[in-house]
Amino acid sequence: MGLALAEARAARGTGDVPVGAVVVAADGTVLGRGRNAREARQDPTAHAEVEALRQASLATGDWQLTDATLVVTLEPCAMCAGAILSARVPTVVFGAWDEKAGAAGSVYDLLRDRRLPQSATVYAGVRAEESAALLREFFDVRR
Repeated sequence: MGLALAEARAARGTGDVPVGAVVVAADGTVLGRGRNAREARQDPTAHAEVEALRQASLATGDWQLTDATLVVTLEPCAMCAGAILSARVPTVVFGAWDEKAGAAGSVYDLLRDRRLPQSATVYAGVRAEESAALLREFFDVRR
């Protein structure tokens, strides 16, 4: 989570919501990193999770990340949950809950929905206060 938090901090000053993500192999190797870049690229899909998944797929030469863990500072949204499941990521760790758009247990629980062909094990609330503090700082300035 420390690496994901570092990615989120790196998004400060870019105009993007400070969310960071990393994809880690079973042996601890970082396969991909990402931070929100929607504003920077004017790309609605440039969420931290998607960016990290793209890098990890390029690094491994395989879109199926079946032995990886995705670590992200904010609960994934529905789009990111879909990308996680499509990439076959078996484990997701996240920091802060997203009570407005979360899809890993708060608003929706897509990652653990047994009606879908894939699911993931979810570990929520890891370094949640640090993750939430970055978000509060960002939105306090904008208000």
